[in-house]
Amino acid sequence: MFVATGFVDPSFFHQKELLTSQGVPSTKLSHRSGISHRMSTTTDPDPQQGAPAFIPLEANPQLMTDLIHKLGVSPALQMHDVYSLTDPELLSFIPRPALALLLVFPVSAAYESHRMAEDSTAREYTAKGDSEPVIWWKQTIRNACGLMGLLHAVSNGPARNFIEEGSTLDSLLKKSIDLDPAERSRLLEQTPALATAHREAASVGDTAAPDAQDDVDLHYVCFVKDTRGGIWELDGRRKGPIKRGDLEENEDVLSTKALSLGPLKFLEREGGDLRFSAVALAGSLD
Repeated sequence: MFVATGFVDPSFFHQKELLTSQGVPSTKLSHRSGISHRMSTTTDPDPQQGAPAFIPLEANPQLMTDLIHKLGVSPALQMHDVYSLTDPELLSFIPRPALALLLVFPVSAAYESHRMAEDSTAREYTAKGDSEPVIWWKQTIRNACGLMGLLHAVSNGPARNFIEEGSTLDSLLKKSIDLDPAERSRLLEQTPALATAHREAASVGDTAAPDAQDDVDLHYVCFVKDTRGGIWELDGRRKGPIKRGDLEENEDVLSTKALSLGPLKFLEREGGDLRFSAVALAGSLD
C-alpha cells in the first residue's frame, strides 16, 4: 500500500501540456511551483519505525544549493531545475557538463515490482576502499532520501573535486572510504553537523514541512558518471550501486544516452503518473 502524501497541488494534474493525445506523459517535468516534493518511501526496504528520522527535503534547487554549500561544496557548483529530459532548448539552460542528476519519482506498484525483480538477483554490496568506482550510501535514516541523493551527487565523479578541505563533507568522505556500507550508514547517523544542516534546510522550503516520522511516497534517485565513464544509478533503498552502462568522454548525465539508460526508463514504467521532477548538479550561474 502506498500512502498519499497530501503534498501534490491538485491543479498540477490539469496541466494538459504534460500529456500527449494518447495519454502518455511527455518528458517535460514538473517543478516546484506546481508540485511540492518532499520525499521518502513507505515500503520495505525502508528504515523502520524507531530508526533515526529527518524532515523530508523539498526538491528545491536553491534550498539544495544552500545545503551542499553549507556542507562543504564549492560555490562553483549549484543545483539546477531540469524542465525536460528531451527538449534541447530547455536542457540548454543548464551549464554543462552536468555532474549529477537527481530524479524525483513516485514509489508506485510498477516501480516496486521492477525494483524487487532486479534486487532478487543482486548481492548485498559490501565493497569499500579506494578501488570503488563510486561511493554508495545505504539509507538507514527515515525520510532522508533527499539527503542521500545529494550525498551521492557530490561524492562521486568530478563533483568530488569541488569539496572543500576541512568541511563536513570532506571529513565524512575521508572517514568513509575504508568503511563498509553498514559502517558508513552509522557514520552518517552519528554526524551532528549533517543532521543540523539538513534540519535547517528542510525547515525553510516553499511548502510547510511534514513531520520527520511521516510516510511520504515520493523518492530520490541519483545518476552520476564515474571517472571511467560509467553511468550509475545510486539509491540508498537498493542493495548497492547499479551500473547502467558506459558513456563517451563528451557525454554527461544529461546526454541523450545517459538519459535513455536511466531517467527515461522511470517515466516509461509509470505511464500517466506526472509526479516526476529532476534537479541537476552543474556549474554555478553566479
